[in-house]
Amino acid sequence: MKVLLIKDVYNLGRAGDVKKVADGYARNFLIPQKMAVFATAGALKQVEKIQAAAAKQRELLNEEMSGLAEQIAALELSFKAKVGETGKLYGSITQQQIIDAVNKKLNVNLDRHQIESGPLREEGEHDVRVRLTFDLIPEVKVLVESDVEVAEEEEDGRKPRSAKIEEIVEIEEEAAEAAVDEAVEDVTVEAAAEDASEEAEQAEEE
Repeated sequence: MKVLLIKDVYNLGRAGDVKKVADGYARNFLIPQKMAVFATAGALKQVEKIQAAAAKQRELLNEEMSGLAEQIAALELSFKAKVGETGKLYGSITQQQIIDAVNKKLNVNLDRHQIESGPLREEGEHDVRVRLTFDLIPEVKVLVESDVEVAEEEEDGRKPRSAKIEEIVEIEEEAAEAAVDEAVEDVTVEAAAEDASEEAEQAEEE
């Protein structure tokens, strides 16, 4: 079935485009949602008018959302997850988790369907696209890190890595100070022995 789009439809086309789609998709979604009409001869005469109106609306919407797009592009989100030896996650970071983090950071109310990414299943850095309008799709940086080391340290009752380093440095400093003290003591003892020897020699000469 051919339809004339009267609104921009993501992954299908822009307002004014004529598209061939499945009958069910047209009758159950596009037409009821007022995104398209049957591509009749009368409707096709309105193409230029539809395109002009859509272009104006698109420009206004892009301008309105440009500030939010810049904020999203500047974001860095971090998630901790269980990671296997191959770098694969046990589970995943979902679209809902990502959009929840964006909403919380920016105090907005975006929907998970605006995330143009499947669930993240690998450790590392990911650039995730967030669709704000048909044309405006900023990327948010998402860092997925392993929580195994932290979990092991908490489970074993060990100190965090930073604390361990500080402890090692402290031990090394104490050892260095002890070595210096010992060296000074050895020098002092040696000097005292030399003085005693000199005094003994002088006494014998007298």
